[in-house]
Amino acid sequence: MKKTTLILGCGDIGTTLGRHLRQAGQRVVGVRRNTAALAGEDSGIEAISADLTEAASLAELPDADVLVYVATADHFDEEAYRAAYPDGLKAVLAEYAARDKAPRHVFFVSSTSVYAQQDGERVDETSPTAPSGFSGQLMREAEQALIEHELPGSVVRFAGIYGPGRDRLIRQVSEGRIAPASPAMYTNRIHRDDCAGVLAHLIDLALAGESLHELYLGSDCEPAPLHEVMTWLARQLKVEATETIQSPLRRRASKRCDNTRLLESGYVFRYPSYREGYAQVLKEGGFLAPEKV
Repeated sequence: MKKTTLILGCGDIGTTLGRHLRQAGQRVVGVRRNTAALAGEDSGIEAISADLTEAASLAELPDADVLVYVATADHFDEEAYRAAYPDGLKAVLAEYAARDKAPRHVFFVSSTSVYAQQDGERVDETSPTAPSGFSGQLMREAEQALIEHELPGSVVRFAGIYGPGRDRLIRQVSEGRIAPASPAMYTNRIHRDDCAGVLAHLIDLALAGESLHELYLGSDCEPAPLHEVMTWLARQLKVEATETIQSPLRRRASKRCDNTRLLESGYVFRYPSYREGYAQVLKEGGFLAPEKV
């Protein structure tokens, strides 16, 4: 029988993951409030509209071998984050734990915002977390809800996600704006396609009966200073830096994410560094000037 994966909050990453799983022969059900975007996708994903915080709505969802919780908050405020992350995930866990056929594994997509390190430290799954803002605190609360739950599950903390349509940094550089070289502000990122790839890889391991860790750090293989990334982009775009901008990382953190655990699980990155990943985004997004013949 086909295995079923239920993707809760099936947006950009979920749809990319769903296509991959469909190609591998799985049944994929995508859940979101507005299914119009999924209905227009030629992905083979079954679209269901549901409110993840309402028990009656969750009760209508089908059984599944794997749950992937990749919901996003509607707004950047505490109420929206609480609804999307700890409250929504807890409601889903309660619903599926009570079923006759419980899922074999639950994945929760979290964020490296749960780390408070900001002096270039290297962090991994064992590093302490002490988020100061409500977003990181509520994300951490959701993580703990899954880790402590009776259903088997894994948290995947993604670094800064970029890819098609996620091109803010490219547009800044194209305007000649670049981050300062000093002090070095380390940035960690992962291409959208590798986000889906990581989840698909871990799902395969879970369905094969492999023992999974409760936590994985999803970041590419090369943490890099933001100035370095933007300088590289400027060379590709053939633009000169005309303005030094205040790094947004100063308001958050500068750290270096270690993805050793993920690599040891057997995952091979499609885009191991920002260079391969942004080269794809620049090409596919039409940012590069056509070569002269």
